[in-house]
Amino acid sequence: MAYKHTINKDLCKGCGLCVAVCPKNVLEISDQVNSMGYFPAYQARPEDCVFCTTCCIMCPDVAISITKVVEEEEQE
Repeated sequence: MAYKHTINKDLCKGCGLCVAVCPKNVLEISDQVNSMGYFPAYQARPEDCVFCTTCCIMCPDVAISITKVVEEEEQE
């Protein structure tokens, strides 16, 4: 099963809660501002993400989501 980690950079206010709670140190705060004038979080090390959803739970703005990726099975 594959998963996708998404941060809606325009909803993120850069509070850093997700960065603080990530057990794998995947997230960091960007140096680029979003449309609201905040510095949003981003996945600095996406290959280290274990999709634990701790960041999603901690985000007060519901800007982070982890979803299942539906993989199409090969037809023979």
